[in-house]
Amino acid sequence: MSLDSDLLVDRRRIRRKLTFWRVLAVTIAIVGVGAIAARFGASGTLEDLTGAGAPYIARVKITGLIRNDEERAESLERLAKSNAKAVIVHVDSPGGTTAGSEQLHDSLRRIAKEKPVVAVVDGLAASGGYIAAIAADQIVAQDTSLVGSIGVLFQYPNFHALLEKLGVNVETVRSTPLKAAPNGFEPTSPEARAAVESIVKDAYEWFKTMVRDRRRLDEELLARAADGRVFTGRQALELKLVDRLGDEKVALEWLQKEKGIDPNLKVRDWRLRSRFSDLDFLHMTAIRMLDMIGLRALARRIESSAMLQAIERANLDGLLALWHPSISN
Repeated sequence: MSLDSDLLVDRRRIRRKLTFWRVLAVTIAIVGVGAIAARFGASGTLEDLTGAGAPYIARVKITGLIRNDEERAESLERLAKSNAKAVIVHVDSPGGTTAGSEQLHDSLRRIAKEKPVVAVVDGLAASGGYIAAIAADQIVAQDTSLVGSIGVLFQYPNFHALLEKLGVNVETVRSTPLKAAPNGFEPTSPEARAAVESIVKDAYEWFKTMVRDRRRLDEELLARAADGRVFTGRQALELKLVDRLGDEKVALEWLQKEKGIDPNLKVRDWRLRSRFSDLDFLHMTAIRMLDMIGLRALARRIESSAMLQAIERANLDGLLALWHPSISN
């Protein structure tokens, strides 16, 4: 009986030690991958940081929702000073906040002052995504890409009717009638709605003026293009919202023919982010490795955490330059 107890204790001790070394091995592996990503992920390669690398063409990818991002702005500033001879910006975005889209546009314009920039619309360059695209010297879109959605919106949920049914009343004391208005706890007053509409109209004029100046549109074309809808690449070409149809190959041909870029230069990805929490592949690596060594429960926790972060990133507030049927309509 005593021998069985001793064996049971030994097994538990060995199991704890094995779990410890498993976790330690996974931690070391993840930290190693993350360290490499942090060193090289934000601005291409170490050669770019030292200025010792050979000339090349940089490829930047703008995907998903756009919001203010200081790390992205700093990375694009480094790109402007790098050995890249030209930049190809791939856009596949429905937009995001107006402030984030403006920040991205300004960062790309600063690069364009130093070297040629051409945008390639992979699938979607709508609203804030189009604000990013028009920062380029040339815009290339596929025939069936979606382009446009020139306009802004201001959204907020209103729970007044629901709270009224539940018998809940939110009391608010304001310094002035328009302070913190509108909000979701009471009906929107005509004054509050007028205040929001003035913001939206002003931002819309800002957006239209930017499109008119960057794309050199007359008032007739601008009126047709800026009614809020999206257009296919073919329609956008007719409206002068894009310059030509095609893909990255067409962009390279334009750089070589119009800007004299060496056709033998390699195209290299320029990564905009390096923070561990924003590297999806790092989450997946951790999940897979934990699964492989038998720590499935911990893997599921990490996976759930990554999903929660994705949901949080999709929670946009304020004035939006955004197009997506499931979000903005």
